[in-house]
Amino acid sequence: MTHISPTHAPAGPLAGASVRGWVHSVETGGTVDGPGIRYVLFLAGCPLRCQYCHNPDTRHMHDGTPTVSTEVLAELASYAPFLKRAHGGLTISGGEPLVQPEFCAALFRGAKDLGLHTALDTSGFLGSHADDHLLADVDLVLLDIKAFKEATYRKLTSVPLRPTLEFAERLSLLRKPIWLRYVLVPGLTDDLTEIEGLAEFAAGLEVVERVDVLPFHKMGEFKWRELGLPYTLANTEPPSAELTGQVRELFRARGLTVAS
Repeated sequence: MTHISPTHAPAGPLAGASVRGWVHSVETGGTVDGPGIRYVLFLAGCPLRCQYCHNPDTRHMHDGTPTVSTEVLAELASYAPFLKRAHGGLTISGGEPLVQPEFCAALFRGAKDLGLHTALDTSGFLGSHADDHLLADVDLVLLDIKAFKEATYRKLTSVPLRPTLEFAERLSLLRKPIWLRYVLVPGLTDDLTEIEGLAEFAAGLEVVERVDVLPFHKMGEFKWRELGLPYTLANTEPPSAELTGQVRELFRARGLTVAS
């Protein structure tokens, strides 16, 4: 993790109505949530119950700290000169940021006023909450499609798949760039036929700039224990390098750019 220091120039709240929101945490030097170095804002609240979630402490909005958009933007403004030089910007993640669409919209508008690149990191399940006004200020969507069969998706997340696919199709119509993320979990999301279907779907969108196949890990398991929640993947090991490479090749075979 890279940390950056803000400039010392005063940066008061930006113009615009202040919107209330709930923030879980902030990373001021993110390097994996979009291009360049990012100011990554993790919002609280998420309707999904993913078995491999490494932030189960973001499930509820009240798990976060109440704040207002103008305060967040004032802090972001102090980092903006560095973020521009580092070819980075603002990424809003979670939890699921679209639990708080008005807050997201205010932050993205403010970030664009600062001349920053913007990215939305989402599961897409609440894509209908992102109206055209919000998406107009989003330069990139980091879309986490967790499985491609309804049964697999429901088992993994406890919610239906179709809203996420509909959101992806809408992004395609809007010509909104996507970085697709897929977490590879042995015994759960490693069905190669299912992954082939996802790769075909992603290629058909024609806006997927990059695919990240992310090997499953258990770095968040301790949070489940601290919260008294049952962690069903305690005995699941990370995928082999061979399997991970095989899955990446399935996406490459469809003409997609895959991060190594």
